[in-house]
Amino acid sequence: MLKLVSASGGQDWACSVAEAGLGGEEAAFEVARPRDLGEAGCGDSGWGCAGIPDSAPAAGMLQAGATGPARGGQDAEELGEPVGGGEERPARHPPPSALRLLNRKPQGGSGEIKTSENDLQRGRLRRGPRAAPPASGMGDCGGQAERSAPHAPEAAAGAAAVNGLLHNGFHPLPVQPPRFCSRGPVGGGAPAPPRLLLQPELQPQPPPPQHDSPAKKCRLRRRTDSGKKNRPPFPWFGMDIGGTLVKLVYFEPKDITAEEEQEEVENLKSIRKYLTSNTAYGKTGIRDVHLELKNLTMCGRKGNLHFIRFPSCAMHTFIQMGSEKNFSSLHTTLCATGGGAFKFEEDFRMIANLQLHKLDELDCLIQGLLYVDSVGFNGKPECYYFENPTNPELCQKKPCCLDNPYPMLLVNMGSGVSILAVYSKDNYKRVTGTSLGGGTFLGLCCLLTGCETFEEALEMAAKGDSTNVDKLVKDIYGGDYERFGLQGSAVASSFGNMMSKEKREAISKEDLARATLVTITNNVGSIARMCALNENIDRVVFAGNFLRINMVAMKLLAYAMDFWSKGQLKALFLEHEGYFGAVGALLELFKMTDDQ
Repeated sequence: MLKLVSASGGQDWACSVAEAGLGGEEAAFEVARPRDLGEAGCGDSGWGCAGIPDSAPAAGMLQAGATGPARGGQDAEELGEPVGGGEERPARHPPPSALRLLNRKPQGGSGEIKTSENDLQRGRLRRGPRAAPPASGMGDCGGQAERSAPHAPEAAAGAAAVNGLLHNGFHPLPVQPPRFCSRGPVGGGAPAPPRLLLQPELQPQPPPPQHDSPAKKCRLRRRTDSGKKNRPPFPWFGMDIGGTLVKLVYFEPKDITAEEEQEEVENLKSIRKYLTSNTAYGKTGIRDVHLELKNLTMCGRKGNLHFIRFPSCAMHTFIQMGSEKNFSSLHTTLCATGGGAFKFEEDFRMIANLQLHKLDELDCLIQGLLYVDSVGFNGKPECYYFENPTNPELCQKKPCCLDNPYPMLLVNMGSGVSILAVYSKDNYKRVTGTSLGGGTFLGLCCLLTGCETFEEALEMAAKGDSTNVDKLVKDIYGGDYERFGLQGSAVASSFGNMMSKEKREAISKEDLARATLVTITNNVGSIARMCALNENIDRVVFAGNFLRINMVAMKLLAYAMDFWSKGQLKALFLEHEGYFGAVGALLELFKMTDDQ
């Protein structure tokens, strides 16, 4: 009698043989997969194997109690009839594979079946006495507890288990069939060690795919990282194209691996080298090295953030350079804010083949400011103020933290001036503004003094005396206006003395530059103070490129806010004065990639 059962969904097959001539002993067989047919000496058709003639019962006859052809050409399993001890088994169709006799040591007995692969191929079976039923508790597999719980119901019904099989040679189907793991020589030699049942979590897993070249490994890692972080491709830029200056921030990655560097295209290397190895670009482009943020982590990469500026009048030169360096092959979209993002959009598209992603400048301003303040300035606070601003001898710069910045009045001093009341990261409003800003200062200085650059105008202003140009309170009252607490040194009329021909002939260009700076600064400070009172805000933050290297203007603003508010308002300033819009545009590049 030959009985067949699947222990792992058609992969391994265990059988029991009990016929006259075998003395009632039992042996275990395994059906090898098709690739094992050659080893067992079997053909491609039928179930023939060494020691079993080709005329042996077909697959349809390998069933419990089958002694002849099944009824109607179908076997009991195909019909779903009870098998063995009345157990209902579904129809199965095992693969046409070879039968292999297994070396299985009985559990709990002294005898064992000793059969080698060569014995199987020669058709000889070495038999021992029937094994005793296994003892409860620990088996012989390295001291592990015997896992025979699934057979307990049948044992309770009177079916004796021998060598892990019930009397009818079948295992009950487990909920999740375990896989067998056999170790030892396949053919000949000593018997193999006992077969172990592996839990699903301990079953061997297929090896990971192998990638031969480092380039392939790098590409796989980059695809994995990109899937997790959705990083945009390098280079990472943010632009703020203002009416006077273009502000550009560039993230230089410092954690580039050898594989990434090997894969990096040549024009990307050229751009990084050009931007980071120079502090000046042409005649007007400047990299503010003192503002560089080092060891910064952005979008999962570590590197340095560089700050570059050049006049807006050189915008076409920048666009042409982007075309020559084939920038469009690296980026299809460039995030930009400011009015110039709209003005130069067509030039970017036609000349450099670049599409600008235009962003609102006030949104970028706030997002960039909050981000830079959160990361700090290389271990120092981004924000600061001036202590004792009304006393020039004791006035000094002090750091300040914006841990809880809301609400705040944000005064952005660029070419013009916008004043925002910010109540949260996403809740703000533009209160008012003025057309008299940094562009006014530079324009008037160029007209009055013949200077050419902002730096030249500030240098002249630092050497001048505005009281020679402005009419003061003491020029009208002869002293202080005591009733309203106006000091005699306060400006009553900006450029008021220029009505006199004698005074016009006595002044210098430096005096005119200083008077222009004081006029613009006093006007902005006065408007900011009134807005703070109307909005009931006691924290005023000044930003914008008008304040870049402009210590005179900052101290004047600090003085005005403290004096006119009687110490209630404090003017706060930021290290990266005019670059927050560009930083906000860079942050939007990461958000845009996440959305896509």
